[in-house]
Amino acid sequence: MIAESAMASEAIALAQQRDEWLESAVREHSRLVYRIAYSVLRHPADAEDATQETFLRVLRHGKKLAQVLDRKAWLAQIAWRVAVERRRQAVLSAARTKEADDSLPSQDAGADRLLLERERSAILDRLVEALPDPLRYCLVLSTIEEISPQQVASVLGITEAGVRSRTFRARQILREKLLAMFGGRK
Repeated sequence: MIAESAMASEAIALAQQRDEWLESAVREHSRLVYRIAYSVLRHPADAEDATQETFLRVLRHGKKLAQVLDRKAWLAQIAWRVAVERRRQAVLSAARTKEADDSLPSQDAGADRLLLERERSAILDRLVEALPDPLRYCLVLSTIEEISPQQVASVLGITEAGVRSRTFRARQILREKLLAMFGGRK
């Protein structure tokens, strides 16, 4: 009876530790997971669903938590896989329409400045979105999400040199397109 009681309290302690780890991971990395999902899916509701699914998978595979050395990279890899799977499913089922950004403008920003920032952001978003997938994925993960090339390589299943090369090429394409659009203007 004492052995069963000890095993039960040990199991409870492990479950509480796993719950605390998961809660901490959600608090620290939910924005990262969402941004990764959004960079692949390009649809806010789908990205939110993928974020939830990512953390559900983490919860389901709780036995692996003790083996995880780098939480951020591990979660990024899971988020990437979930988002890519969802994108494949969406492409097979039907094309989805994008919803407009519903964010409210800042009250202290001037209308001209706000409009200019939105236009600039929209142009850059369209240019990034137009990049070939392999280049866009590397650019988003390494530059926008600030994940190390080693971690990006692990997430995408390519070499670090491949990550650096694709990121460089993506930046080069963006630079060329921006110069073509705006010329030498500042």
